[in-house]
Amino acid sequence: MSRAPKPLPLPTTQARQIWLRAQRLDTAAPFGEGAAAVADAIAHLGYVQIDTINVIERCHHHILFSRIPSYRRADLRHAQSVDRSVFEYWTHALSYVPSDDFRFFLPAMREHKREGHRWYASVTAADTRKVMRLLRAGPLTIRDIEDDVLTEKEHLWQSRKPSKRALQLAFYTGVATISARQGMLKTYDLMTRHFGWDSLPKPASPKAITAYLLDRALRSQGIVSLDSICHLDAPSKKAVAALIASRVRRGELVPAAIEGAGKQEHWATPAALEPGEVSPDLVHILSPFDPLIIQRKRTNLIFGYNHLFEAYVPKAKRKLGYFALPVLVGDEIVAALDLKTDRQAKKLLMQKWTWLGQGKKTAGRKELKPKIEEELDRFERFQLAE
Repeated sequence: MSRAPKPLPLPTTQARQIWLRAQRLDTAAPFGEGAAAVADAIAHLGYVQIDTINVIERCHHHILFSRIPSYRRADLRHAQSVDRSVFEYWTHALSYVPSDDFRFFLPAMREHKREGHRWYASVTAADTRKVMRLLRAGPLTIRDIEDDVLTEKEHLWQSRKPSKRALQLAFYTGVATISARQGMLKTYDLMTRHFGWDSLPKPASPKAITAYLLDRALRSQGIVSLDSICHLDAPSKKAVAALIASRVRRGELVPAAIEGAGKQEHWATPAALEPGEVSPDLVHILSPFDPLIIQRKRTNLIFGYNHLFEAYVPKAKRKLGYFALPVLVGDEIVAALDLKTDRQAKKLLMQKWTWLGQGKKTAGRKELKPKIEEELDRFERFQLAE
């Protein structure tokens, strides 16, 4: 029996370069432009998270803008509603995912249809019949339903409209999909009609889903751990760990010991470990929901930056600000900017600027500030466009 290979020691500087290259934040315009670039970016990343907070532009647009310099909101609308190359579903959160990956989400849809969904246990058969009758007649938004008798919320984010809960349940069971968005107003349609299918595709097997989770993480993260692969998905860890062990034995994955990771194991493909550099002139103002930031422990390990999301923290206790945005220059996070878009006055407001890492050094600031301010100008134009 062969002995498991010894983990390759990996300094955090190299781990950063690997992750940035995988996230396509190491080059200026990795996906080109237009709706095709949106589809390619989401296909590469695996998902782009959706969130309602709009103190600046919502995170799904922001994440795409960080990788597509010419990005327009209409490009995402086109990809979702015209090309149908992306669709919305739940990953670790509500997200845009590639339509080519639909089969990997179908088993979860079937489970919700078979066993119900704990968030929508109050949906009645009458509510479901009502929205299905309306959906069969054509696409609709919740604003098209005016005869609901409002009910009390069961939790903070729930709607008081029974029809909205029924539509959301239809979404999770795969009967309906979100065919378009106007801001956060969703248009629902029958899944089969939206995609032009006679019936739903064949669902992926559990084995194929496990491989999908691992391959998605390897592609978008470069170097992975069980926690990063199965973010908020602990039940998948056992199967993913077994697949990793099999690929290590075949030499398809290399174990790596990232500096400071302690006993946490990491793996990468041999190709991902090849040397690479990130231009020191590249500047990205990132969303707190960006894939580079959303897994806080991983970001802290690899970048030495523990992001504080303080939107729900009392103002007096905030350190970085209500909706602070990490600033990546080259391969280092050097600042956090608390910004707010004043759409009426048509300007971007600087609430607070906090220097971090190299930005704390006076000499570093002199070089960094002009680069960041140039990117802020571009970021403001994006905020106020359309």
